Parts: sequence; C-alpha cells; structure tokens
Amino acid sequence: MSPPAARQRYIANKHENNSLLKKPKKFLNATLRRENEKSGAAKTNNRKYQNERSPENVNVGVHTAFKTFVSARLCSAICADISDCDETYNYWEPLHYIIYGQGLQTWEYSPQYALRSYTYILLQGVPGWIYERIFHPTPILIFYMVRCMLGFGCALMERFMYKSICQEFGVHIGRLWLIFQLFSAGMFISSTALLPSSFAMYFGCASLAAWWQQMYALSVFFMAIATLLGWPFAVLIGLPIAIDMLWRKQMFRTFFMWSAISAATICIPMIVIDSSYFGKLTFAPLNILWYNVFTGHGPNLYGTEPWSYYIVNGFLNFNIIWISPVKYSTPDLRPDMLLSLLTPMMLVIDFIVVPAKTKSTLNFPRYITLAPYYLWLVVFISQPHKEERFLFPIYPLISLCGAITVDVYQRIFYRLKTLMVQIKAGTVGSHYLDHTMFIAILVMVIGTLLGLSRVFSLYRNYHAPMDLIMELNHFKNSNEYRSSRLYNVCVGKDWYRYPGSFFLPARNFRIRFLKSEFRGLLPAYYVDGENATRITHPYFNDMNQENDYMYFPYENCHFLIDFEADKCTSLEPCYSKDSKDWSVMKSLPFLIQEKSNSFFRAFYIPFLTDSYTVYGNFNLLKSIKK
Repeated sequence: MSPPAARQRYIANKHENNSLLKKPKKFLNATLRRENEKSGAAKTNNRKYQNERSPENVNVGVHTAFKTFVSARLCSAICADISDCDETYNYWEPLHYIIYGQGLQTWEYSPQYALRSYTYILLQGVPGWIYERIFHPTPILIFYMVRCMLGFGCALMERFMYKSICQEFGVHIGRLWLIFQLFSAGMFISSTALLPSSFAMYFGCASLAAWWQQMYALSVFFMAIATLLGWPFAVLIGLPIAIDMLWRKQMFRTFFMWSAISAATICIPMIVIDSSYFGKLTFAPLNILWYNVFTGHGPNLYGTEPWSYYIVNGFLNFNIIWISPVKYSTPDLRPDMLLSLLTPMMLVIDFIVVPAKTKSTLNFPRYITLAPYYLWLVVFISQPHKEERFLFPIYPLISLCGAITVDVYQRIFYRLKTLMVQIKAGTVGSHYLDHTMFIAILVMVIGTLLGLSRVFSLYRNYHAPMDLIMELNHFKNSNEYRSSRLYNVCVGKDWYRYPGSFFLPARNFRIRFLKSEFRGLLPAYYVDGENATRITHPYFNDMNQENDYMYFPYENCHFLIDFEADKCTSLEPCYSKDSKDWSVMKSLPFLIQEKSNSFFRAFYIPFLTDSYTVYGNFNLLKSIKK
C-alpha cells in the first residue's frame, strides 16, 4: 500500500541535475554538439528551471538541522520546568546523593524493592560528579549542565532520525517532521527530562532510524540500551524490528547474535553496579516489570485516568499535528478529527486515489515502519494508570505520522485538482508540491504558533517554583547566613512542586515535609554514613501508604514554600497570611487552574489570556522567630 515514494523522485531529480553538469565527450564533433544544444536547449532549460524551483529539491541539510535541534534543546534545558514530581524524587534526588552524599530516597530505591537502577543515574551523574570535583560549581550549575547534556543527546538522536526519514519517507516529509519537532511543546518538555521514558525516546527512536537505514546490528544495540538501561516497556518499539528481522528477512543469526552481545554488554555491568548499591543480587528492569505487570496493585495505585486523557494531553503537546480541528467545552477538550492517528486510513485512501505509477523504492512497507507508534498507543491507552511521560518514547513518531498525513493530504488535493483541471505532464510546475505547498505551510505555521504559545504558557504559568527557591542563594550571600547552621526549608501541600535539592544553595539546607491533606508515601533522606543505599527502612512500603516518619515539626522550619490560593484547611493553613510567624522573602505569580479557562490556561493568546486566567502568589516565607 505504499504511495509514490518522494525518495524516488528526489533521486531522479538529483540524477537529472547531475547529468546536466556533465561535460560532452571530447570525441563528439562540434557540429553534432551544436545541433544537440539547439534542439535540446528548450527542454534542458525547462528541466533545469523546474528542478531548481521544485519544493522537492529545497532540502534542509543534516548539519543545519542538527544546529537547529541543538538550539531548541538548549532552550528547553534552560527554560523548561520540571513537570513531574517523579522526575524530582526518583532521579534528581538520587543523583544529588551520588554527587554530594545527600538527597531524598523513595521506596523504589529501597533494597527490598529495588525498582530503580543506579546505573541509569550514574550515566548522568558521572559527568556531573567530574564537573563538581574539578570546578566546584554551585549545585544549580550542575543541574543545568546535566540538562544541557541531555538536550545535546536528544539533538543527536533527532539528527540521525532526520537523515533516516529523508531517505526512507522522502525529503518533503523530512522537512515537515523537522518543523514539527522544533516547535513541539511535547519535545520541549521531554527532550531534557531526567526520566527513563525520555532516555527510551533517545535510543528507541535512534534504533528505528538505524532500522530504516538497514543498520540492523546498530538497531538491535540501541533498542537494548533503551529497554535495559532506560525503560523496559520500550521493548514495544522494538517488536516490529524483531518481526522484520525474523519473519520478513529471516536474519536469525544477526538478530540473536547482536541481542546476545547487547545483553551481555549492558546487563553484566548493570547487575554488578546495582548489586553493589543495593547489597544484593539485583536486576532492576525485571523488578519493575514484575511490579507493574504481575502484581495486582502496581499499575492501579497512582493516577488512573480515562482513555481520553492521552487524547487531551496529545493536543496540548502537539496541537493540530495530533488533533485537528478541536471543539472546546469547559472544562474538557473533545477531539473531532485525529491527524496523526488518521495516518493508516489516509495511506489507504492515498493508495486508492493516487495509485503508484512505479514500484516503490521504500525499504519497508508503511504498515511495519509505523507499527511501533500504534502498538504503543494501543497498549498504553488500555492501561488504567496514565501519565504524560508514558508517551515520551513515541513523541518523534507523532511528528512523523503527522508529517506523512499532511503529505497525503497534499497528494490527494493535487489528484482531485488534476481531475478537474487537466495539467499536462512534463510542463513547468507539474510536481504535486508546486500546487499544494500552501497546505504544508498552513499546517506548519499554525502548528508553530500553537507550539510556541503552549511553551510560553507553561513557562509563564508554572515556572515559579524553580525561580522562587533560587532566592535562597541570595540569603546565603547575606549577613544573616551562618555556614555552621542547619536550615530547614519546609513544604506542605506543595510538596510535588519542589524542584529538587540542586536548587538549594548549600548542603546545610534541607527540604522538610509538613503534614497536609495528602495521604500517600513521601520520600525520606538517605541516612548518613557508608552503604546508605543498602539499608532497608521500616517506613517504606509499595502500597503508597502514608508514614508519619516523613513529617517534620512545623515550629522547627526556617523557611516555608507556600502557594497562596485562598483555599485553607486545618492541615493546609494559609501560612502566608500569618504575619506573626512569617515574612515574605519573594512572591511570584502561579496559575490557579480551577479558576482559569481550560483553553487560555493551556495556550497563551496575547491580549486575551489575562482576561480568562487567575493567578495566586507562590511565596517563599522566612521565619520571623528563627
């Protein structure tokens, strides 16, 4: 069902251009050469003009694309907030412990459960540890250095994928994918997140890119990294690769040999490192699979959502590339037409309406190259536990399917136009892109504007916690600060907005949890001394049951982070209004979701958003008595 390949047209045009540049052979006599020049001058000039002006030949070079990816990902590293508290407590805190010997520990890192791998943390931690030992920077600089490193790694993956998409799917689809990736709010969030799902995206999509270029050994190795070092569920992305190698190509030797090499290369060091940290034989990917698949409570304790959760979330992160158009009703978003999800149906229509005139030059049929995307959606939409980060591994594939669908729309439009207005083949402008680029440009412009609007809205509405806690660095430089004193920075109901210990100015600042309406299990500090990662604590459990050990006495707080939204209870009082105990060091606006319009809080529209959104004060309080 493959449509006419853009790659074939690109190769043909390139060959034709090259043939124009060839010098005539010396043995041709001058008369024959002049006659050929006269008779073919019009055709040659016509072909040359057509090839030069055709949108198919306007290609963005791989190196240029890489520079744009690096620029976009560095912007993400600097400006993106931490959107998931799991990133803070399960990854940034253990990383802080590895570098500084101090940090919060969650139950997943308790030796009795051992769901998380220290090997994955060390991959990010070793460069940060070296940076700290050589230059002795402040912790916040290490935080942003690690983020920039993640962004650069993501840009490398996107460069590799861009090249593969241009070769396998066509230059035009590659251009569309490039624009969709650069201005996607989803990629802005996921590209620099310290999460296994982002890591699985880097190497899972790199594996697909290697597969599309028929680099099978590299594809297997990258998939092993994504699955074993990153996230075990990334194996879903690799299933179509395995089917292609074992069933279609029957490459049994290559598949099993490189699977064994990859497993040995990754698993042996991983087991040795994790077993050393946990004090017992440990294989973390197996533990997390067992907990989430084979226990009755694993996937159902947290964040259960309806199937529409991913539909709404996909629109927020990919706008019209995911859903087009959309009807809005407060407070829900209801999709009418799914752009990237329509790709299979659109390819069928394309095959019927615009049949291929020649044999396709694609290395793989569409049904298998796009299978990882739809397989992932089927599995994760059916799961009760849904989170935004669960879709991170397929974010580049959303852009790809959206680009393919736009290309199909263009071909179908051109086909219908030719049925109504006869366009003679071979004349200037007969290429379908000459008549349909307005469709691609319209989608790119709308997608870019909505993507930038969403990114700006995220920064404007939710970046306050990261900016606020950095105010403690000014306190550290003041005359009030004492290096010999331990300062307790407390959080209550806003515990999940805490950005991490890297934002604390020194080791004598500690984050503390106050009792609130939340009834789940909070993290606790690693104990001091050697082998802290091997100690089993009685206050941890895998049922998300509250334990009072994690709570700190209110009267011992030196600083307090409090979001003032006029919702006060006995366990969550309005600390900011207690002027006898607290003074406001700094206050920043933070969105109150319940009082804001669902569309205007998601996208920033100049001159309109402020009329439909309400902000509260996110305050950093300093104890007057202490």
